[in-house]
Amino acid sequence: MKLLKQIGERLNDYSLKKKFYILYILCVLLPLVLTDTVVTYSVLHTEAVARKHAMENTANAVQYSLLNSIENASEIAKSIYMNHYINDFLNDTYDDPLDYYNSYLDFFKDTLLESIAGIDNIIVTMYSDNETIVNGSEFNRLETITDSTWYHYLQESGLEKVLFFDYDQSRTPAIEAKRKIYFIQKLDYFRDIDPEKVVRVELDYSSMSRNLAKMNYDTAVYICSDDVILLSNGKYSSVAKDFEKFTEQEKVGYSQDINLYGIELTIYVLRPETEFISELSDNLPVLLLLVIINTVLPLLLVRGFNKSFTVRIGELSEAFRDVSSENLVEITTVRGKDEIGSLMQNYNRMAARINALIQIVYKNRIREQEMTVARQNAELLALHSQINPHFLFNTLESIRMHSILKHEIETADMVEKLSVMQRQYVEWGNDLIDVSKETDFVRAYLSLQKYRFGDRLSYEIQLEEGLEDFRIPKLSIVTFVENACIHGVEKKITPGWIFVHIYQEGDFLCIEIEDTGKGMKETEMAELQLKMENACIEMLQEKGRVGIINACLRLKMISDHEVKFEIDGEEGIGTMVQIKIPVHFVCKKEEKHAESITGR
Repeated sequence: MKLLKQIGERLNDYSLKKKFYILYILCVLLPLVLTDTVVTYSVLHTEAVARKHAMENTANAVQYSLLNSIENASEIAKSIYMNHYINDFLNDTYDDPLDYYNSYLDFFKDTLLESIAGIDNIIVTMYSDNETIVNGSEFNRLETITDSTWYHYLQESGLEKVLFFDYDQSRTPAIEAKRKIYFIQKLDYFRDIDPEKVVRVELDYSSMSRNLAKMNYDTAVYICSDDVILLSNGKYSSVAKDFEKFTEQEKVGYSQDINLYGIELTIYVLRPETEFISELSDNLPVLLLLVIINTVLPLLLVRGFNKSFTVRIGELSEAFRDVSSENLVEITTVRGKDEIGSLMQNYNRMAARINALIQIVYKNRIREQEMTVARQNAELLALHSQINPHFLFNTLESIRMHSILKHEIETADMVEKLSVMQRQYVEWGNDLIDVSKETDFVRAYLSLQKYRFGDRLSYEIQLEEGLEDFRIPKLSIVTFVENACIHGVEKKITPGWIFVHIYQEGDFLCIEIEDTGKGMKETEMAELQLKMENACIEMLQEKGRVGIINACLRLKMISDHEVKFEIDGEEGIGTMVQIKIPVHFVCKKEEKHAESITGR
Protein backbone atom coordinates (compact mmCIF):
# COMPACT_ATOMS: atom_id res chain seq x y z
CA MET A 1 0.00 0.00 0.00
CA LYS A 2 2.86 2.35 0.84
CA LEU A 3 4.56 1.51 -2.44
CA LEU A 4 1.39 2.31 -4.41
CA LYS A 5 1.13 5.62 -2.60
CA GLN A 6 4.75 6.48 -3.46
CA ILE A 7 4.13 5.55 -7.12
CA GLY A 8 1.01 7.73 -7.16
CA GLU A 9 2.90 10.68 -5.69
CA ARG A 10 5.69 10.18 -8.23
CA LEU A 11 3.20 10.13 -11.11
CA ASN A 12 1.80 13.45 -9.93
CA ASP A 13 5.12 15.03 -10.92
CA TYR A 14 4.91 13.76 -14.51
CA SER A 15 3.33 15.67 -17.35
CA LEU A 16 0.17 14.35 -18.98
CA LYS A 17 2.16 13.54 -22.11
CA LYS A 18 4.49 11.28 -20.12
CA LYS A 19 1.54 9.69 -18.35
CA PHE A 20 -0.11 8.82 -21.67
CA TYR A 21 3.07 7.22 -22.98
CA ILE A 22 3.55 5.33 -19.70
CA LEU A 23 -0.06 4.12 -20.05
CA TYR A 24 0.65 3.04 -23.64
CA ILE A 25 3.80 1.17 -22.65
CA LEU A 26 2.32 -0.55 -19.59
CA CYS A 27 -1.17 -1.31 -20.95
CA VAL A 28 -0.51 -1.89 -24.67
CA LEU A 29 3.09 -2.42 -25.63
CA LEU A 30 4.26 -4.44 -22.61
CA PRO A 31 1.21 -6.81 -22.56
CA LEU A 32 1.61 -7.25 -26.33
CA VAL A 33 5.27 -8.16 -25.99
CA LEU A 34 4.56 -10.51 -23.07
CA THR A 35 1.64 -12.13 -24.91
CA ASP A 36 3.62 -12.59 -28.12
CA THR A 37 6.54 -13.96 -26.12
CA VAL A 38 4.31 -16.49 -24.35
CA VAL A 39 2.59 -17.49 -27.61
CA THR A 40 5.92 -17.78 -29.45
CA TYR A 41 7.38 -19.83 -26.61
CA SER A 42 4.29 -22.02 -26.56
CA VAL A 43 4.47 -22.58 -30.33
CA LEU A 44 8.18 -23.29 -30.20
CA HIS A 45 7.76 -25.58 -27.20
CA THR A 46 4.92 -27.45 -28.88
CA GLU A 47 6.99 -27.70 -32.03
CA ALA A 48 9.95 -29.01 -30.03
CA VAL A 49 7.78 -31.58 -28.24
CA ALA A 50 6.28 -32.69 -31.53
CA ARG A 51 9.74 -32.96 -33.11
CA LYS A 52 11.00 -34.96 -30.15
CA HIS A 53 7.99 -37.25 -30.32
CA ALA A 54 8.52 -37.68 -34.07
CA MET A 55 12.22 -38.45 -33.54
CA GLU A 56 11.30 -40.95 -30.83
CA ASN A 57 8.85 -42.65 -33.21
CA THR A 58 11.55 -42.70 -35.89
CA ALA A 59 14.00 -44.35 -33.49
CA ASN A 60 11.37 -46.92 -32.47
CA ALA A 61 10.56 -47.67 -36.11
CA VAL A 62 14.24 -48.10 -36.95
CA GLN A 63 14.72 -50.33 -33.92
CA TYR A 64 11.71 -52.42 -34.91
CA SER A 65 12.97 -52.81 -38.52
CA LEU A 66 16.46 -53.74 -37.31
CA LEU A 67 15.13 -56.18 -34.74
CA ASN A 68 12.84 -57.71 -37.32
CA SER A 69 15.74 -58.41 -39.69
CA ILE A 70 18.00 -59.70 -36.92
CA GLU A 71 15.25 -61.87 -35.46
CA ASN A 72 14.63 -63.45 -38.86
CA ALA A 73 18.29 -64.45 -38.95
CA SER A 74 18.03 -65.60 -35.35
CA GLU A 75 15.05 -67.82 -36.15
CA ILE A 76 16.89 -69.36 -39.09
CA ALA A 77 19.90 -70.04 -36.88
CA LYS A 78 17.63 -71.43 -34.18
CA SER A 79 15.93 -73.84 -36.60
CA ILE A 80 19.33 -75.08 -37.71
CA TYR A 81 20.54 -75.17 -34.11
CA MET A 82 17.75 -77.59 -33.14
CA ASN A 83 17.68 -79.63 -36.41
CA HIS A 84 18.72 -83.23 -35.78
CA TYR A 85 19.30 -84.03 -39.46
CA ILE A 86 21.67 -81.09 -39.94
CA ASN A 87 23.52 -82.03 -36.80
CA ASP A 88 23.92 -85.64 -37.98
CA PHE A 89 25.07 -84.51 -41.42
CA LEU A 90 27.77 -82.35 -39.89
CA ASN A 91 28.89 -85.13 -37.54
CA ASP A 92 29.01 -88.06 -40.01
CA THR A 93 32.31 -89.35 -41.29
CA TYR A 94 32.54 -89.72 -45.08
CA ASP A 95 34.82 -92.20 -46.90
CA ASP A 96 35.68 -89.89 -49.76
CA PRO A 97 34.41 -86.76 -51.49
CA LEU A 98 32.04 -88.81 -53.62
CA ASP A 99 30.50 -90.34 -50.53
CA TYR A 100 30.09 -86.82 -49.11
CA TYR A 101 28.56 -85.54 -52.33
CA ASN A 102 25.99 -88.35 -52.45
CA SER A 103 25.11 -87.77 -48.82
CA TYR A 104 24.84 -84.02 -49.55
CA LEU A 105 22.30 -84.68 -52.32
CA ASP A 106 20.30 -87.05 -50.13
CA PHE A 107 20.37 -84.45 -47.31
CA PHE A 108 18.70 -81.73 -49.38
CA LYS A 109 15.96 -84.12 -50.47
CA ASP A 110 14.72 -84.33 -46.91
CA THR A 111 15.25 -80.70 -45.68
CA LEU A 112 13.96 -77.17 -46.45
CA LEU A 113 17.34 -75.54 -45.89
CA GLU A 114 17.61 -74.18 -49.44
CA SER A 115 14.20 -72.49 -49.24
CA ILE A 116 15.05 -70.96 -45.86
CA ALA A 117 18.40 -69.67 -47.04
CA GLY A 118 16.82 -67.83 -49.96
CA ILE A 119 14.62 -65.60 -47.77
CA ASP A 120 15.60 -61.87 -47.94
CA ASN A 121 18.88 -62.71 -49.64
CA ILE A 122 20.07 -64.40 -46.47
CA ILE A 123 23.12 -66.64 -46.85
CA VAL A 124 23.46 -69.49 -44.38
CA THR A 125 26.81 -71.19 -43.93
CA MET A 126 27.62 -73.98 -41.45
CA TYR A 127 31.05 -74.95 -40.24
CA SER A 128 32.12 -78.18 -38.57
CA ASP A 129 35.36 -79.50 -37.21
CA ASN A 130 34.87 -82.55 -39.50
CA GLU A 131 37.74 -83.21 -41.89
CA THR A 132 35.63 -85.48 -44.17
CA ILE A 133 33.40 -82.54 -45.24
CA VAL A 134 34.20 -81.02 -48.58
CA ASN A 135 34.26 -77.21 -48.53
CA GLY A 136 31.65 -75.56 -50.66
CA SER A 137 28.17 -74.08 -50.70
CA GLU A 138 26.36 -74.27 -47.33
CA PHE A 139 28.91 -76.51 -45.53
CA ASN A 140 32.57 -75.89 -44.78
CA ARG A 141 35.23 -77.20 -42.52
CA LEU A 142 35.90 -75.15 -39.38
CA GLU A 143 39.54 -74.72 -40.23
CA THR A 144 38.61 -72.29 -43.00
CA ILE A 145 37.35 -69.66 -40.50
CA THR A 146 39.63 -70.00 -37.51
CA ASP A 147 41.58 -66.92 -38.61
CA SER A 148 38.50 -64.77 -39.34
CA THR A 149 37.64 -61.78 -37.15
CA TRP A 150 34.04 -62.83 -36.67
CA TYR A 151 35.05 -66.27 -35.39
CA HIS A 152 37.52 -64.76 -32.92
CA TYR A 153 34.81 -62.35 -31.80
CA LEU A 154 32.47 -65.31 -31.11
CA GLN A 155 35.09 -67.13 -29.12
CA GLU A 156 36.12 -64.09 -27.11
CA SER A 157 32.54 -63.05 -26.31
CA GLY A 158 31.82 -66.29 -24.42
CA LEU A 159 28.27 -66.20 -25.82
CA GLU A 160 26.35 -68.87 -27.69
CA LYS A 161 25.20 -66.46 -30.38
CA VAL A 162 26.35 -63.00 -31.41
CA LEU A 163 25.65 -60.25 -33.96
CA PHE A 164 28.73 -59.02 -35.81
CA PHE A 165 29.30 -56.19 -38.31
CA ASP A 166 32.35 -56.74 -40.48
CA TYR A 167 34.19 -55.07 -43.34
CA ASP A 168 35.74 -57.58 -45.72
CA GLN A 169 39.31 -56.50 -46.49
CA SER A 170 39.80 -59.10 -49.26
CA ARG A 171 40.10 -57.90 -52.84
CA THR A 172 38.10 -60.79 -54.38
CA PRO A 173 35.60 -60.86 -55.72
CA ALA A 174 35.71 -57.13 -56.57
CA ILE A 175 31.97 -56.84 -57.15
CA GLU A 176 30.95 -58.34 -53.80
CA ALA A 177 29.80 -56.04 -51.00
CA LYS A 178 32.48 -55.30 -48.45
CA ARG A 179 30.27 -54.52 -45.48
CA LYS A 180 28.82 -57.61 -43.82
CA ILE A 181 26.26 -58.34 -41.11
CA TYR A 182 26.59 -61.76 -39.52
CA PHE A 183 24.41 -63.57 -37.03
CA ILE A 184 26.58 -66.36 -35.61
CA GLN A 185 25.54 -69.19 -33.32
CA LYS A 186 27.28 -72.23 -31.94
CA LEU A 187 25.60 -75.52 -32.86
CA ASP A 188 25.95 -77.24 -29.53
CA TYR A 189 22.35 -78.16 -28.86
CA PHE A 190 23.24 -81.85 -29.03
CA ARG A 191 26.04 -81.77 -26.53
CA ASP A 192 26.96 -85.49 -26.86
CA ILE A 193 28.49 -84.78 -30.23
CA ASP A 194 32.21 -83.97 -30.21
CA PRO A 195 32.95 -81.89 -33.37
CA GLU A 196 32.66 -78.14 -32.92
CA LYS A 197 30.00 -76.66 -35.19
CA VAL A 198 29.01 -73.05 -35.98
CA VAL A 199 26.32 -71.55 -38.18
CA ARG A 200 26.74 -68.11 -39.76
CA VAL A 201 23.69 -66.31 -41.12
CA GLU A 202 24.75 -63.42 -43.38
CA LEU A 203 22.17 -60.68 -43.81
CA ASP A 204 22.11 -58.53 -46.92
CA TYR A 205 23.71 -55.22 -45.83
CA SER A 206 22.60 -53.40 -49.01
CA SER A 207 19.02 -54.54 -48.57
CA MET A 208 18.90 -53.40 -44.94
CA SER A 209 20.46 -50.03 -45.87
CA ARG A 210 17.93 -49.55 -48.69
CA ASN A 211 15.04 -50.49 -46.40
CA LEU A 212 16.25 -47.84 -43.92
CA ALA A 213 16.42 -45.22 -46.68
CA LYS A 214 12.96 -46.19 -48.00
CA MET A 215 11.38 -45.20 -44.71
CA ASN A 216 11.64 -41.60 -45.98
CA TYR A 217 12.33 -39.96 -42.67
CA ASP A 218 12.72 -36.16 -42.67
CA THR A 219 15.98 -36.45 -40.84
CA ALA A 220 19.14 -38.51 -40.84
CA VAL A 221 19.26 -41.72 -38.78
CA TYR A 222 22.44 -43.50 -37.68
CA ILE A 223 22.89 -46.89 -36.02
CA CYS A 224 26.26 -46.79 -34.27
CA SER A 225 28.47 -48.90 -32.08
CA ASP A 226 31.11 -46.99 -30.13
CA ASP A 227 30.61 -43.96 -32.45
CA VAL A 228 31.20 -46.14 -35.54
CA ILE A 229 28.35 -45.85 -38.09
CA LEU A 230 27.07 -49.33 -38.89
CA LEU A 231 23.89 -48.36 -40.75
CA SER A 232 22.36 -45.07 -41.89
CA ASN A 233 19.83 -43.68 -44.30
CA GLY A 234 22.19 -41.06 -45.66
CA LYS A 235 25.66 -40.51 -47.09
CA TYR A 236 27.35 -43.08 -44.83
CA SER A 237 25.47 -46.08 -46.28
CA SER A 238 27.91 -47.03 -49.06
CA VAL A 239 28.62 -50.79 -48.85
CA ALA A 240 31.99 -50.47 -50.57
CA LYS A 241 33.58 -48.19 -47.94
CA ASP A 242 34.81 -49.09 -44.51
CA PHE A 243 32.69 -48.05 -41.56
CA GLU A 244 33.16 -44.38 -40.66
CA LYS A 245 33.14 -42.41 -37.41
CA PHE A 246 30.04 -40.57 -36.27
CA THR A 247 30.94 -36.86 -35.90
CA GLU A 248 27.59 -35.08 -35.72
CA GLN A 249 26.85 -35.45 -32.02
CA GLU A 250 25.89 -31.73 -31.72
CA LYS A 251 23.05 -32.31 -34.21
CA VAL A 252 21.55 -35.27 -32.37
CA GLY A 253 17.98 -34.64 -31.34
CA TYR A 254 17.20 -38.05 -29.90
CA SER A 255 19.19 -41.20 -29.11
CA GLN A 256 18.15 -44.71 -28.09
CA ASP A 257 20.31 -47.58 -26.86
CA ILE A 258 19.68 -51.26 -27.62
CA ASN A 259 21.58 -54.48 -26.97
CA LEU A 260 21.46 -57.09 -29.70
CA TYR A 261 23.16 -60.36 -29.02
CA GLY A 262 26.24 -59.04 -27.31
CA ILE A 263 26.67 -55.77 -29.22
CA GLU A 264 25.69 -52.37 -27.77
CA LEU A 265 24.03 -50.24 -30.43
CA THR A 266 22.85 -46.64 -30.30
CA ILE A 267 20.28 -45.17 -32.66
CA TYR A 268 20.93 -41.46 -33.31
CA VAL A 269 18.19 -39.35 -34.84
CA LEU A 270 19.37 -35.92 -35.94
CA ARG A 271 17.23 -32.83 -35.50
CA PRO A 272 15.24 -32.21 -38.67
CA GLU A 273 15.71 -29.05 -40.66
CA THR A 274 12.77 -27.22 -39.13
CA GLU A 275 10.34 -25.40 -41.34
CA PHE A 276 9.20 -23.06 -38.58
CA ILE A 277 11.69 -20.31 -39.50
CA SER A 278 10.92 -20.64 -43.18
CA GLU A 279 7.19 -20.45 -42.49
CA LEU A 280 7.85 -17.43 -40.30
CA SER A 281 9.74 -15.77 -43.16
CA ASP A 282 6.94 -16.58 -45.61
CA ASN A 283 4.39 -14.98 -43.29
CA LEU A 284 6.59 -12.00 -42.37
CA PRO A 285 4.40 -9.41 -44.18
CA VAL A 286 1.32 -10.59 -42.30
CA LEU A 287 3.22 -10.53 -39.00
CA LEU A 288 4.49 -7.01 -39.70
CA LEU A 289 0.96 -5.91 -40.49
CA LEU A 290 -0.23 -7.35 -37.17
CA VAL A 291 2.61 -5.60 -35.34
CA ILE A 292 1.65 -2.30 -36.97
CA ILE A 293 -2.00 -2.77 -36.05
CA ASN A 294 -1.15 -3.74 -32.47
CA THR A 295 1.50 -1.08 -31.80
CA VAL A 296 1.34 1.83 -34.24
CA LEU A 297 -2.45 2.22 -34.22
CA PRO A 298 -2.65 2.40 -30.38
CA LEU A 299 0.30 4.82 -30.46
CA LEU A 300 -1.56 7.09 -32.87
CA LEU A 301 -4.63 6.93 -30.65
CA VAL A 302 -2.51 7.80 -27.60
CA ARG A 303 -1.02 10.76 -29.46
CA GLY A 304 -4.53 11.88 -30.42
CA PHE A 305 -5.77 11.64 -26.84
CA ASN A 306 -2.59 13.32 -25.65
CA LYS A 307 -3.18 16.23 -28.01
CA SER A 308 -6.81 16.49 -26.96
CA PHE A 309 -5.83 16.69 -23.30
CA THR A 310 -2.41 18.28 -23.02
CA VAL A 311 -2.77 21.05 -25.63
CA ARG A 312 -5.88 22.47 -24.02
CA ILE A 313 -4.54 21.95 -20.49
CA GLY A 314 -1.34 23.68 -21.64
CA GLU A 315 -3.38 26.68 -22.81
CA LEU A 316 -5.17 26.69 -19.47
CA SER A 317 -1.86 26.43 -17.60
CA GLU A 318 -0.39 29.27 -19.67
CA ALA A 319 -3.38 31.42 -18.76
CA PHE A 320 -2.90 30.69 -15.06
CA ARG A 321 0.83 31.46 -15.42
CA ASP A 322 -0.10 35.07 -16.21
CA VAL A 323 -1.84 35.65 -12.88
CA SER A 324 1.12 37.83 -11.78
CA SER A 325 0.04 40.54 -14.23
CA GLU A 326 -2.51 43.19 -13.34
CA ASN A 327 -5.24 41.54 -15.39
CA LEU A 328 -5.98 37.86 -16.01
CA VAL A 329 -5.87 36.94 -19.71
CA GLU A 330 -8.96 35.10 -20.92
CA ILE A 331 -8.68 32.05 -23.19
CA THR A 332 -9.85 33.07 -26.66
CA THR A 333 -10.33 29.56 -28.14
CA VAL A 334 -12.40 27.37 -25.85
CA ARG A 335 -12.73 23.96 -27.53
CA GLY A 336 -14.64 20.88 -26.52
CA LYS A 337 -17.59 20.07 -24.32
CA ASP A 338 -15.77 17.70 -21.98
CA GLU A 339 -14.48 18.45 -18.48
CA ILE A 340 -11.46 20.38 -19.82
CA GLY A 341 -13.66 22.53 -22.05
CA SER A 342 -15.94 23.20 -19.07
CA LEU A 343 -12.88 24.11 -16.97
CA MET A 344 -11.70 26.58 -19.62
CA GLN A 345 -15.14 28.25 -19.69
CA ASN A 346 -15.20 28.49 -15.91
CA TYR A 347 -11.70 29.99 -15.98
CA ASN A 348 -12.86 32.70 -18.38
CA ARG A 349 -15.77 33.53 -16.08
CA MET A 350 -13.41 33.62 -13.10
CA ALA A 351 -10.90 35.80 -14.97
CA ALA A 352 -13.61 38.30 -15.93
CA ARG A 353 -14.82 38.47 -12.34
CA ILE A 354 -11.29 38.84 -10.87
CA ASN A 355 -10.39 41.55 -13.41
CA ALA A 356 -13.42 43.50 -12.28
CA LEU A 357 -12.42 43.08 -8.63
CA ILE A 358 -8.83 44.11 -9.39
CA GLN A 359 -10.05 47.44 -10.74
CA ILE A 360 -11.72 48.09 -7.40
CA VAL A 361 -9.02 46.68 -5.09
CA TYR A 362 -6.11 48.14 -7.07
CA LYS A 363 -7.24 51.71 -6.57
CA ASN A 364 -7.70 51.13 -2.85
CA ARG A 365 -4.24 49.60 -2.65
CA ILE A 366 -2.63 52.62 -4.39
CA ARG A 367 -4.35 54.94 -1.98
CA GLU A 368 -3.12 52.85 0.96
CA GLN A 369 0.45 52.85 -0.39
CA GLU A 370 0.36 56.61 -0.79
CA MET A 371 -0.72 56.94 2.83
CA THR A 372 2.08 54.57 3.95
CA VAL A 373 4.71 56.57 2.05
CA ALA A 374 3.39 59.81 3.51
CA ARG A 375 3.54 58.33 7.01
CA GLN A 376 7.13 57.13 6.48
CA ASN A 377 8.15 60.56 5.18
CA ALA A 378 6.55 62.19 8.19
CA GLU A 379 8.43 59.82 10.51
CA LEU A 380 11.72 60.56 8.73
CA LEU A 381 11.11 64.28 8.92
CA ALA A 382 10.41 63.87 12.61
CA LEU A 383 13.76 62.12 12.98
CA HIS A 384 15.48 64.90 11.09
CA SER A 385 13.79 67.60 13.13
CA GLN A 386 14.99 66.00 16.33
CA ILE A 387 18.57 65.35 15.28
CA ASN A 388 19.25 68.80 13.74
CA PRO A 389 18.98 71.02 16.87
CA HIS A 390 20.64 68.33 18.93
CA PHE A 391 23.92 68.57 17.02
CA LEU A 392 23.72 72.30 16.46
CA PHE A 393 23.22 73.20 20.10
CA ASN A 394 26.01 70.95 21.36
CA THR A 395 28.46 72.31 18.78
CA LEU A 396 27.61 75.94 19.51
CA GLU A 397 28.00 75.26 23.23
CA SER A 398 31.50 73.91 22.57
CA ILE A 399 32.44 77.07 20.65
CA ARG A 400 30.96 79.27 23.38
CA MET A 401 32.85 77.53 26.16
CA HIS A 402 36.11 77.65 24.19
CA SER A 403 35.70 81.36 23.41
CA ILE A 404 35.08 82.20 27.09
CA LEU A 405 38.11 80.27 28.26
CA LYS A 406 40.67 81.00 25.53
CA HIS A 407 39.81 84.35 23.95
CA GLU A 408 41.88 83.23 20.92
CA ILE A 409 41.63 83.60 17.10
CA GLU A 410 41.38 79.81 16.76
CA THR A 411 37.70 80.40 17.08
CA ALA A 412 37.69 81.20 13.37
CA ASP A 413 38.96 77.70 12.57
CA MET A 414 36.31 76.20 14.76
CA VAL A 415 33.63 78.17 12.98
CA GLU A 416 34.98 76.95 9.63
CA LYS A 417 34.62 73.32 10.76
CA LEU A 418 31.20 74.15 12.08
CA SER A 419 30.23 75.35 8.63
CA VAL A 420 31.24 71.99 7.20
CA MET A 421 29.00 70.26 9.70
CA GLN A 422 26.17 72.76 9.17
CA ARG A 423 26.32 72.19 5.40
CA GLN A 424 26.09 68.44 5.94
CA TYR A 425 23.22 69.01 8.34
CA VAL A 426 21.06 71.12 6.06
CA GLU A 427 21.41 68.90 2.93
CA TRP A 428 18.63 66.39 3.63
CA GLY A 429 17.65 65.77 0.02
CA ASN A 430 19.02 62.24 0.42
CA ASP A 431 19.53 60.56 3.79
CA LEU A 432 22.25 58.27 2.37
CA ILE A 433 25.89 59.36 2.15
CA ASP A 434 29.21 57.79 1.14
CA VAL A 435 31.17 56.32 4.03
CA SER A 436 34.14 58.51 3.03
CA LYS A 437 32.08 61.70 3.42
CA GLU A 438 30.67 60.52 6.73
CA THR A 439 34.21 59.94 8.02
CA ASP A 440 35.15 63.47 6.87
CA PHE A 441 32.24 64.76 8.92
CA VAL A 442 33.43 62.69 11.92
CA ARG A 443 36.95 64.06 11.51
CA ALA A 444 35.61 67.66 11.45
CA TYR A 445 33.53 66.99 14.56
CA LEU A 446 36.46 65.48 16.45
CA SER A 447 38.71 68.40 15.41
CA LEU A 448 36.20 70.80 16.95
CA GLN A 449 36.04 68.69 20.08
CA LYS A 450 39.82 68.64 20.32
CA TYR A 451 39.79 72.44 20.58
CA ARG A 452 37.59 71.97 23.58
CA PHE A 453 39.39 69.10 25.28
CA GLY A 454 42.92 69.79 24.17
CA ASP A 455 45.35 67.06 25.15
CA ARG A 456 42.59 65.25 27.01
CA LEU A 457 41.25 64.00 23.65
CA SER A 458 43.07 61.99 20.99
CA TYR A 459 41.39 60.17 18.10
CA GLU A 460 42.12 57.80 15.24
CA ILE A 461 39.94 57.10 12.18
CA GLN A 462 40.61 53.99 10.01
CA LEU A 463 38.63 53.34 6.78
CA GLU A 464 39.49 50.10 4.99
CA GLU A 465 40.35 50.58 1.34
CA GLY A 466 37.51 49.81 -1.06
CA LEU A 467 34.69 50.83 1.31
CA GLU A 468 34.68 54.56 0.47
CA ASP A 469 31.63 54.35 -1.82
CA PHE A 470 29.43 52.31 0.53
CA ARG A 471 26.28 54.24 1.45
CA ILE A 472 25.02 54.70 5.02
CA PRO A 473 22.55 57.14 6.69
CA LYS A 474 23.90 60.62 7.39
CA LEU A 475 25.21 61.36 10.88
CA SER A 476 24.96 57.67 11.83
CA ILE A 477 28.64 57.36 12.82
CA VAL A 478 29.08 60.86 14.23
CA THR A 479 26.16 60.26 16.60
CA PHE A 480 28.04 57.42 18.29
CA VAL A 481 31.29 59.48 18.24
CA GLU A 482 29.49 62.37 19.94
CA ASN A 483 28.14 59.96 22.56
CA ALA A 484 31.71 58.72 23.19
CA CYS A 485 32.91 62.32 23.70
CA ILE A 486 30.15 63.51 25.99
CA HIS A 487 29.49 60.35 28.04
CA GLY A 488 32.98 58.90 27.88
CA VAL A 489 35.95 61.24 27.54
CA GLU A 490 34.31 64.38 28.98
CA LYS A 491 33.46 62.65 32.27
CA LYS A 492 37.01 61.36 32.76
CA ILE A 493 39.77 63.59 34.13
CA THR A 494 42.63 61.70 32.50
CA PRO A 495 43.29 61.88 28.74
CA GLY A 496 41.20 59.63 26.55
CA TRP A 497 41.12 58.20 23.04
CA ILE A 498 38.35 57.72 20.49
CA PHE A 499 38.89 55.10 17.79
CA VAL A 500 36.71 54.80 14.68
CA HIS A 501 37.38 51.64 12.64
CA ILE A 502 35.39 50.79 9.47
CA TYR A 503 36.09 47.46 7.72
CA GLN A 504 34.39 44.54 5.90
CA GLU A 505 34.05 41.14 7.53
CA GLY A 506 32.51 38.52 5.26
CA ASP A 507 29.09 39.75 4.11
CA PHE A 508 28.96 42.56 6.67
CA LEU A 509 30.16 46.16 6.80
CA CYS A 510 31.49 46.61 10.32
CA ILE A 511 31.66 50.01 12.11
CA GLU A 512 33.39 50.16 15.50
CA ILE A 513 33.39 53.26 17.77
CA GLU A 514 35.59 52.76 20.83
CA ASP A 515 36.55 55.18 23.61
CA THR A 516 38.80 54.95 26.65
CA GLY A 517 36.51 57.12 28.72
CA LYS A 518 34.55 56.57 31.88
CA GLY A 519 32.83 53.40 30.70
CA MET A 520 29.46 52.00 31.75
CA LYS A 521 28.01 49.61 34.25
CA GLU A 522 26.86 46.24 32.94
CA THR A 523 23.23 47.08 33.68
CA GLU A 524 23.52 50.33 31.73
CA MET A 525 25.15 48.56 28.79
CA ALA A 526 22.41 45.91 28.78
CA GLU A 527 19.71 48.61 28.85
CA LEU A 528 21.37 50.55 26.00
CA GLN A 529 21.82 47.32 23.99
CA LEU A 530 18.10 46.61 24.33
CA LYS A 531 17.15 50.12 23.22
CA MET A 532 19.45 49.97 20.20
CA GLU A 533 18.03 46.63 19.06
CA ASN A 534 14.40 47.74 19.54
CA ALA A 535 14.71 51.36 18.37
CA CYS A 536 11.37 52.84 17.20
CA ILE A 537 9.59 56.18 16.74
CA GLU A 538 7.95 55.96 20.16
CA MET A 539 11.34 55.86 21.95
CA LEU A 540 12.23 59.29 20.52
CA GLN A 541 9.56 60.81 22.76
CA GLU A 542 11.51 59.64 25.81
CA LYS A 543 14.47 61.44 27.34
CA GLY A 544 18.09 60.27 27.19
CA ARG A 545 20.25 59.15 24.26
CA VAL A 546 17.80 60.36 21.62
CA GLY A 547 20.60 60.63 19.03
CA ILE A 548 21.61 56.97 19.48
CA ILE A 549 18.00 55.80 19.09
CA ASN A 550 17.60 58.01 16.01
CA ALA A 551 20.75 56.58 14.34
CA CYS A 552 19.81 52.98 15.19
CA LEU A 553 16.29 53.47 13.81
CA ARG A 554 17.57 54.82 10.48
CA LEU A 555 20.11 51.98 10.20
CA LYS A 556 17.32 49.48 10.78
CA MET A 557 15.18 51.15 8.11
CA ILE A 558 17.84 50.96 5.37
CA SER A 559 18.68 47.28 6.18
CA ASP A 560 15.18 45.86 6.56
CA HIS A 561 15.92 45.44 10.28
CA GLU A 562 18.87 43.11 9.58
CA VAL A 563 21.49 45.42 11.15
CA LYS A 564 23.19 44.06 14.28
CA PHE A 565 24.32 46.13 17.31
CA GLU A 566 26.73 45.05 20.01
CA ILE A 567 28.00 47.08 22.98
CA ASP A 568 30.87 46.05 25.21
CA GLY A 569 33.05 47.71 27.78
CA GLU A 570 33.98 48.05 31.44
CA GLU A 571 33.33 50.77 33.97
CA GLY A 572 36.38 53.05 34.33
CA ILE A 573 38.05 51.53 31.25
CA GLY A 574 35.93 52.47 28.25
CA THR A 575 33.17 51.43 25.86
CA MET A 576 33.00 49.96 22.38
CA VAL A 577 29.96 49.94 20.06
CA GLN A 578 29.99 47.63 17.02
CA ILE A 579 27.51 48.00 14.14
CA LYS A 580 27.26 45.22 11.49
CA ILE A 581 25.26 45.96 8.31
CA PRO A 582 24.75 43.36 5.54
CA VAL A 583 26.87 44.47 2.59
CA HIS A 584 24.12 44.13 -0.02
CA PHE A 585 22.17 46.91 1.75
CA VAL A 586 24.97 49.48 1.63
CA CYS A 587 26.46 48.80 -1.81
CA LYS A 588 25.65 51.48 -4.39
CA LYS A 589 23.67 48.99 -6.47
CA GLU A 590 21.31 48.65 -3.51
CA GLU A 591 20.90 52.40 -3.05
CA LYS A 592 17.48 52.47 -4.69
CA HIS A 593 16.30 49.70 -2.40
CA ALA A 594 17.54 51.62 0.67
CA GLU A 595 15.92 54.81 -0.52
CA SER A 596 12.60 53.01 -0.91
CA ILE A 597 12.95 51.71 2.66
CA THR A 598 13.59 55.18 4.07
CA GLY A 599 10.60 56.53 2.15
CA ARG A 600 12.19 58.87 -0.32
